[in-house]
Amino acid sequence: MTDTQKSIILVGCGNMGRAMLESWVACETVKPENIHVVEPVEALSSKLTKFNVNIHSSATSLPEDLKPTLVIMAIKPQMMFEVVSEYQKYIDGGAAVLSIAAGVGTKKFEEAYGASTAVVRVMPNTPAAVAKGMMVIYANKFVTEHQAALVEELMRANGAATTIDDEALMDAVTAVSGSGPAYIFHMIEALIEAGITAGLPDETAKLLAEQTVYGAACYARESGAGATTLREQVTSPNGTTAAALSVLMEEDALKNLMAKAVAAAKKRSEELG
Repeated sequence: MTDTQKSIILVGCGNMGRAMLESWVACETVKPENIHVVEPVEALSSKLTKFNVNIHSSATSLPEDLKPTLVIMAIKPQMMFEVVSEYQKYIDGGAAVLSIAAGVGTKKFEEAYGASTAVVRVMPNTPAAVAKGMMVIYANKFVTEHQAALVEELMRANGAATTIDDEALMDAVTAVSGSGPAYIFHMIEALIEAGITAGLPDETAKLLAEQTVYGAACYARESGAGATTLREQVTSPNGTTAAALSVLMEEDALKNLMAKAVAAAKKRSEELG
């Protein structure tokens, strides 16, 4: 795909929008001059000058002759449909609309813009801020190959990317990878506190917990072995790890807790939709 075929409008540039933008610019996925960011909040837009992209306080200042490939909605779900009409002409001109809002289905955009609107949903997660995100993509049948290729290229700049064919799976995706970093952060919190209780200095406990989770995740991804195999490899019979796992795995305690957590997140995602 040539640079002249790539242009985007990014609507909203809070934490996630800026995280995605930073990776796109760093990877030169789209040239900065072909990126138009609409961000009315000056405190947020002032952080974008280093990217050399086009910054607009509202949709009204976008170029009249602009023909974007994508209009990316990176704003809160409750605000989304207050502004969608401002981008109608770009959708009518052939742009696809991409949303990163949890629980907002493609039908809502089809109702807002027209039944044959090209709509992409992406569920990102916060590690996208360091290009380690998990970006899950669903596209309706009206999305062209050109648009789909650009979406995948953009998302891979933010980490790993995969596609799903059934939009109904987005609620499960949200519950596992969208909300998942918070589960891991809470585990890190708990491991730090446990380390301190065991006698470690605060900063040492923090370092050990963070690096252990980071290293284990990298090893799980890069080793090619399954999680069960890796767990078994580091668990010596009657050793320290076995003693700890006897607590975590007793009556499937941790498995059941994670299942309940993911089910609660999935249910809430369904309710939001």
